[in-house]
Formats: sequence, C-alpha cells, structure tokens
Amino acid sequence: MSFVAACTVTQPAGTHVLSEAPVTGGGTFSSPGGISVALDIVNIGGKTGVCGVWAESESQSVMTRGRARDVVATGAVVLDGEAVANGLTFLRKVAPAPDYAGQTGNCVVSERDWRPGDDRRRATIVIPRQVVYRDIDGDWGATGGFVVWFRPGGPGAHPADPKPWD
Repeated sequence: MSFVAACTVTQPAGTHVLSEAPVTGGGTFSSPGGISVALDIVNIGGKTGVCGVWAESESQSVMTRGRARDVVATGAVVLDGEAVANGLTFLRKVAPAPDYAGQTGNCVVSERDWRPGDDRRRATIVIPRQVVYRDIDGDWGATGGFVVWFRPGGPGAHPADPKPWD
C-alpha cells in the first residue's frame, strides 16, 4: 500500500461520538496483549476531521506495559491515498471493549479539504510492525536477545479475562 505521507498538519477540534460502524485497526504484541483503534472521518468546517479512541489490553506482559502509547504515536490515518493524520496520540484512551460504537473520541482537523463522497469512503489505520521490547542481556545466541514485536492486524486490545470468582 502506498500513500502520500507529506507533513500532515492537524489541529485539535473537540470531541465526537463514534458512529455505529467506526473504522477499526490496531494489532497484537508477540507477547500477550494488543492495541485497538477506532475512528470516524468527519466534516469539520469544510475540512477533513479524524475523531476516535484507542485502547490497550488489560492483560499483557510486563515487557509491553506502558509502551502502547509509543506504538500508537507511530500510527497514521489514510483516506483516499492521503495521510490525514500522523501520530495518533491525540485519540482518547479508553478501556478495551468488543465494540467502540458510541464512545466519545477526541478529534483533530487536517488541512485536507472535505470532498464530495468522503462520507462514504473508509479510512485506513496504519500502524507499522515494530520492536517494542528487546532484552539483550540474555544468552540467546545469534538471535540478539529476546524481542517483543507489535504486529499490525485489526483490533487487538481485549478486556481482562474474567476470574472464576467474578
């Protein structure tokens, strides 16, 4: 997939209640846990706006705890081949859920003009595969130590598994 990723300038633009079918994305860590992102593309004063939320799994390894925000920071939102938002830390962090419809998300407005048909276009959430943890102290031979990857591929954040006594 290729897209224009020029310097995309955005400005904060309030909040928005997500639609019944927000665009979703994210991925999982190679250790337990993952990240989910859900967003809508909206017309904000004739410009293209991005509004949404992100979540991280409640149950995850100690090696990924506290690193999800850094992964979200590398993400982008692409609409019709153009990056309309880079660095997704403006999104509101919420608890992981099976569905993000109805959540209130933070918004930014881009410099891109709203175009006829944008309300029917589906955006794409792009978060690259990346190393989130590397242990170089262990005796792992030629592998260079223990590595935890973030792997893109759909929503990956999940609520904690219920305990038998819940």
